[in-house]
Amino acid sequence: MVGSANLNIMIKAARKAGRSLVKDFREVENLQVSMKGAGDFVSKADIAAEAILKEELLGARPTYGWLAEEGGSIDGEDPTRRWIVDPLDGTTNFLHGLPHWAVSIALEHKGKIVTGVIYDAAKDEMFFAEKGEGAWMNDTRIRVSGRHRMIESIFSTGLPFGGRADLPETLQDLARLMPACAGVRRWGAAALDMAYVAAGRYEGFWERRLNAWDLAAGIIIVKEAGGFVQPLNPEGSVLEDGEVICSNEPIFDQFAKVIRA
Repeated sequence: MVGSANLNIMIKAARKAGRSLVKDFREVENLQVSMKGAGDFVSKADIAAEAILKEELLGARPTYGWLAEEGGSIDGEDPTRRWIVDPLDGTTNFLHGLPHWAVSIALEHKGKIVTGVIYDAAKDEMFFAEKGEGAWMNDTRIRVSGRHRMIESIFSTGLPFGGRADLPETLQDLARLMPACAGVRRWGAAALDMAYVAAGRYEGFWERRLNAWDLAAGIIIVKEAGGFVQPLNPEGSVLEDGEVICSNEPIFDQFAKVIRA
């Protein structure tokens, strides 16, 4: 696929940040052995990746706004366009030497996500989409799953940790969903969960208490792959509320009914 100038800028930036993270990722296992905790190291890797992304993205489009996990929010001269960036989605996986994490970049235009890139650098899988141009993984067009029976479907979510208040709600979701489906996965990287829905690897994904940078790129990639994306509260906003439910079209209503019960 020959993408727009903005998409090419995003892919180049994601690859450059991904290379930096892969280099640091190779050191994590040694750090776990030689140091009491590798958290500071991972934070530095995260910040370094964000610095690369900021240099590449704002260097190419200096008038755009900026929203990112580490660097906060910057208003751009162009109030209609904003980069939304997560330099390392799946930080805990990275910290533990698990090769399941990603760089996530979205471009917002007039409040709508129009372009998204999710780069799984450890596996060299680049998921991307532009409004009206379909969704892709590397050189292959991707589509959501065609399954239409819940009992044949697998879903993904995040499980609350560290005493978060939404644990009872999530356990209730699981109690309703698990008897009705083929399984639930918790892989610890929301951006990749949404990319996997777009690629047909999962039938659906839902989660609460996320941030805009966790979700933004996944929204456009799932939609362009033919999937449905909605806030958990039908009257709400995915990016503002940090809550999402998405799946292929055939099972969306069934899935949403179970989760929203």
